[in-house]
Amino acid sequence: MRHGVVIVLLGGPGAGKGTQGERLSSFLGIPTISTGDMLRQECRSGSALGAQVKSLLEAGQLVKDDLISEVVAQRLAKPDCTHGCILDGFPRTAPQARFLDALLEKLDFEPPVVIDLAIAPEELVARLSSRRQCPTCNRTFQGASGLSSCPQDGTELVYRADDQPATIRRRLQIYTSNASEIVRYYQDSGSYNRVNASGLVEEVGQKVLAVLSTVSNGTQDFKPPVLVSQHLYA
Repeated sequence: MRHGVVIVLLGGPGAGKGTQGERLSSFLGIPTISTGDMLRQECRSGSALGAQVKSLLEAGQLVKDDLISEVVAQRLAKPDCTHGCILDGFPRTAPQARFLDALLEKLDFEPPVVIDLAIAPEELVARLSSRRQCPTCNRTFQGASGLSSCPQDGTELVYRADDQPATIRRRLQIYTSNASEIVRYYQDSGSYNRVNASGLVEEVGQKVLAVLSTVSNGTQDFKPPVLVSQHLYA
């Protein structure tokens, strides 16, 4: 039987899933699996699949359940996930959640701990329309940080194609239409935890750790991790 925690981070685009996932990954020593990053990497590969995915992402559409589920299944089977992982961007629909439950059972994991990073839609639009991304390392930064190049590798920061305001609103509409279904699914399973994600990164991080401390039943000491810049959003 494997031991470890599988954390599912829910929340609309720009709610901070990538940022909090990075913090938790460093703190717990388990990988963050970002389906968005994996799909964007496929887009850059120049493959036929990548071209199909690129058109969907730029239009603010979701990739089909069977495709993204297969990508996630291959990733969770890798050795670095033996002690757990953090899922950023998956599942987004009830069918994907059911697939994940079956997959975790097959891989001898306990049901996931679900944390929903909740934030007002207009705040999400403001965050996303001002952020920039490093095309080399994929880290994202809020435009208010004043950075023009990545502090890690010096690459010039760029807008993501799916961060245009019209596309953002379309993405939020799609997320909202699916969110009630998946929230209800996890509420029924008893694994759902809602966190107010408005505020500084560190403040939200403390709320996430408080949830994890509660669900751990005292079996793990969740002390605050090393702080990540409040200008980093994903």
